[in-house]
Amino acid sequence: MEDEVVRKSLLVKQEASSNIVDNGNGHVGDGANNNGGATVRPSDSSATAILVISTIVAACGAFTGGSVAVYTSLAENGIIADLGLTVAEYSLFGSIMTIGAIIGALISGKMTDVIGRRYTFWILDIFYIMGWLSIIFAKGAWLLDFGRLLLGVGFGITCYVGPVYLAEITPKNLRGGFMSITQVKIGKQREFEAALQRLRGVDADTSQEASDIKDYTDNLQQNSDDKIQNLFQRKYVHLLIVGVGLMLVQVLGGLYGFLFYMSEIFNSAGISSTVGYIVLAVTLIPSIFLGASLIDKLGRRTVLMVSAMGNCLGCLLTGLSYLLQDYNWWKGVSPILALVGVLVYMGSYSFGMVSIPWIIVSEIFPINVKGSAGTLCNLVNWFASFFVSYTFNFLFEWSSAGTFFIYSSICGLGVLFIAKLVPETKGRTLEEIQSSLTDILQ
Repeated sequence: MEDEVVRKSLLVKQEASSNIVDNGNGHVGDGANNNGGATVRPSDSSATAILVISTIVAACGAFTGGSVAVYTSLAENGIIADLGLTVAEYSLFGSIMTIGAIIGALISGKMTDVIGRRYTFWILDIFYIMGWLSIIFAKGAWLLDFGRLLLGVGFGITCYVGPVYLAEITPKNLRGGFMSITQVKIGKQREFEAALQRLRGVDADTSQEASDIKDYTDNLQQNSDDKIQNLFQRKYVHLLIVGVGLMLVQVLGGLYGFLFYMSEIFNSAGISSTVGYIVLAVTLIPSIFLGASLIDKLGRRTVLMVSAMGNCLGCLLTGLSYLLQDYNWWKGVSPILALVGVLVYMGSYSFGMVSIPWIIVSEIFPINVKGSAGTLCNLVNWFASFFVSYTFNFLFEWSSAGTFFIYSSICGLGVLFIAKLVPETKGRTLEEIQSSLTDILQ
């Protein structure tokens, strides 16, 4: 009875547009129960204004995080000159962001579950603001590093809460695209249904979707609490392999070598860093929007495999350019080959690898382990990021060509991993995805 009252409190207000529909035969009926009606189903919902605004807010966090990642490469010469930093001090400044991100990863899952997704966005914004202000007013290395550390904490939280929030608020036919361009822990049933109605639009019938979600989450919460040890049950083995594996594929292919030290790559290859950055910016923008437009048409796994293949090719071309340079072969060709390699790598990364691993991780884990799983995957991602950013200069000094050939090999293994183990989640609700995956090993 109480559930019925709650449901009516939402849907009766919009009875004329929501519940009463023409069934096509001139009769008026209940849109929730009349199969012949013109009810807008949740899976076919269009983008409402509140959904677009919510996505933009989440995307702002992702944009800020991206700015944090590439800042050290763009500002390297200026910061070293202004503050008189040594190469070792600047290397610490660059890599300390990943330490902050590890801290953010440790707290991200539990924070979003305890205080909710929206308040987590507020907190990560505070980290971003304090971090940038510290860098702006820094007169020495210590405040510079402190600001970079705070930015890393914010970025570490962003990498988890952004995809999770968008996965939970967008209908399945729009989820991939919306998340590429970037829980609600609502509590009471009345607030939950009101939020769902706002997200889907006043003309959408949300009663069945709300009921399905409530039944699913109630069942999961009765079975187990969100504790890290619950992740290591047999039924979650496949999910863990996919989630952790995608985090490693995303990072170990050399991402933070390219991002943190791109000026060094351009200069050592005989390319003007200014020209390189301009051409790169022109390449990245269409790649991002192309990936976002195709992800829900071709599927996550297909786009991700194409992206990983592009990463492999980009590293191979970059390594080949340095090999030609080492042997003084085709001196006029090697800089162009290096530029093409960087463009192919970064364009391919922006096409799918930048977002799809996080999308899949946010979709495959059930809500009863989502917080712990997100923390673990986020943590693995940032430990791998620290490893790549810290070892890049040592590898580059050992062999510039060999460094990129190693990254190319890892990207190639990533293609095989995606092809064999990563499930396709396109066009399926979160409940369908998680139920099918956890049933595999039960």
